[in-house]
Amino acid sequence: MQKTIPACFFQQLYSSLTGISMERDHMKDLRRYLALKYIQYLVLSSSNAASTLLGLLGSAYTMILLQSAKVSSKSTAVFISSLAQADLLVLLSLVSELFLGGFGAAPFLARMLLMANAHVSCVLLSCVACEAYLITFLPAQSRPHRTVRKARLLCRGIWALVAAECALFLLDEHLGASSASAPSCATLGLLFQLSSTATALLQSLSYSLGILLRIVNVYIYYKIFFSMSPRSRLKSK
Repeated sequence: MQKTIPACFFQQLYSSLTGISMERDHMKDLRRYLALKYIQYLVLSSSNAASTLLGLLGSAYTMILLQSAKVSSKSTAVFISSLAQADLLVLLSLVSELFLGGFGAAPFLARMLLMANAHVSCVLLSCVACEAYLITFLPAQSRPHRTVRKARLLCRGIWALVAAECALFLLDEHLGASSASAPSCATLGLLFQLSSTATALLQSLSYSLGILLRIVNVYIYYKIFFSMSPRSRLKSK
């Protein structure tokens, strides 16, 4: 008579191969991932090799984790999923440096991909912080707005804006190379000046927005921490 293999065998095999426990607290892992990303993008002035590697590993684990049926499909999960997917840009930048290093545009392409990753990640982390603020202080009033559909639309809008930013930088780089090869063309020189001005303004706006996002995130978590502290003290009494 053929014996059936119990389901627990597959759970143990999966845990031994991947190192992921089937009974693991998934929400605690997601909170740790968010803390890692906050340190990487909103605390550190610039990413280093160690933080980049940890971020890539954390994003890979998070993308696997979000496929689990134990993780509920909510707007926060949509933001975290998009945040993990943003690290694919880091992989693309590494690939461009490895395989396109001999081409002149490879360093610029790698920098642009890293910039896009940083901008998308900072805005998505701020979305998670804003949602945490709404859940803490305005749970009932904000519930109709904290939907999966609206979170997906917001993520698409963020990606579209960053893609437009990258397109402007690519246009400026292309016009700069074209005007250098044909300096006598007045129309090309005018277009290059316009694109350079727009690029400079966009860089200033991105820098100012980055500082503002850091301030807003610190304020939000400051408010949440001190609003939760009295509750925890009351529970402990």
